[in-house]
Amino acid sequence: MNGKFNKKAVKTPSLKVAMIPIAFMIVSLYVGIAEFGLDPHVPLLLSAVVATIVALWLGHTWNDIETSFLNTIRLSMQAVIILLIIGAIIGTWIAAGIVPTMIYYGLSLLSPTYFLVSACAISAVVALASGNAWTAAGTIGIAIMGIGQGLGVDLAMVAGAVISGVYFGDKVSPLSETTNMAPGITGAELFEHIKHMMYTTIPALVIALILYTILGLQFSETQSSIAEVQALQNQLNDIFVISPWLLLAPVAVIVMMVFKMPAIPGLTIGALIGVVFAIGFQGVAPGEALSVMYYGFSKEVGIEVVDNLLNNGGMESMMYTVALILIAMSFGGILEKAGILEAIVLALLSYAKKTGSLIATTVATCVAANIIACDQYLAIILPGRMYSKAYKDRNLHPKNLSRTIEDAGTMTSPLVPWNTCGAFMFATLGVSALSYAPFAFLSLISPIIAVIYGYLNIKIEYLPEKESNMNIEFQSKRSAQA
Repeated sequence: MNGKFNKKAVKTPSLKVAMIPIAFMIVSLYVGIAEFGLDPHVPLLLSAVVATIVALWLGHTWNDIETSFLNTIRLSMQAVIILLIIGAIIGTWIAAGIVPTMIYYGLSLLSPTYFLVSACAISAVVALASGNAWTAAGTIGIAIMGIGQGLGVDLAMVAGAVISGVYFGDKVSPLSETTNMAPGITGAELFEHIKHMMYTTIPALVIALILYTILGLQFSETQSSIAEVQALQNQLNDIFVISPWLLLAPVAVIVMMVFKMPAIPGLTIGALIGVVFAIGFQGVAPGEALSVMYYGFSKEVGIEVVDNLLNNGGMESMMYTVALILIAMSFGGILEKAGILEAIVLALLSYAKKTGSLIATTVATCVAANIIACDQYLAIILPGRMYSKAYKDRNLHPKNLSRTIEDAGTMTSPLVPWNTCGAFMFATLGVSALSYAPFAFLSLISPIIAVIYGYLNIKIEYLPEKESNMNIEFQSKRSAQA
């Protein structure tokens, strides 16, 4: 018998069916984390099992499901490799004295009162130059966290300021992958897209900087805090050779990124520079310096602040996050294959009658994709693909869509603990997404501004009249043919 008769017909999921794995994920994450104290890995794995059962019931074969989630995992492989290299960088840069040197000088230059606003601004500049939020967080970000700890600033606030800064720089840099991806999917031009984003992103950054300034007022220099800073500097000076020459390592990484060297080779060179500096400046044995790349740096001095700063890094420390990324991406791939995400988007689109509601729906979809599909790229690609026609049908310029998916898809990705971005930031900065999310002001404000602009018709651009008329004519012909 012909094999095609044996293949079960694939059904399109209804909204009720589509919500089964989503509802299960929400409940299992809550029960697992809040009630049993689990990490999100197991609840997400169980959610993937439920999504698989739904996909099989809809008529998809196991081979199709497996191929889909393996392809989705492949999308995250670059992120996983970067994550492992960042772990190696953290370990070797601590062993080399690079991170301690940045912390040492940072403690002298930055005051607790203005530290949060400075942290955001510095992170933004580095991310803008490198075009990568992860690179900025994995280099200058870890130094800022160390300085903040030394100054006695709340680390959740510090992490929020770092994330606001690095995602601002990543979002507006023409070197950024997501900044190129968003207009590429929607059909907008890159620099038109960046210019259009400034209308929402600059106000969001200004508000964030004001809030960080206000938050910083509660932290002030006292005689005791000055003494603690000096004690920390003395400890670092006793353990490491502190030298401004060590700052050449982060400068070299940033320069490589500015000149568009791909992230993986650029960061690998950064890790190897750490090995060389550890041997040359700190007298570390070559075998030990290489071992630090995997196992991280470890040294107990009996002072909690110093021990927390020094015992960090290594590829091994990233395995928790790598496992979370693989499970989350598998879940997202199954949902996409089963048509579950598309069913939810189509249901949402039925409520989008005007420009404001369409943009609000796009924002909601991007946020939901970050939560459900667990990856920033999918939160850009899926809404960009699915809403492109709806924007054109309403004569809205594609750059409105590309801006909105960045305002919501890019910016909210680090707020979700099991999203690849949230998991990376936790592994790199040492603060969970649930802790820093209330202080990641740029990520919270950007989607709100996008929705306000949509409803008030602020900086919403329409297609040129000629293109608009062609679009109307096309829609009329299509309706007549129907």
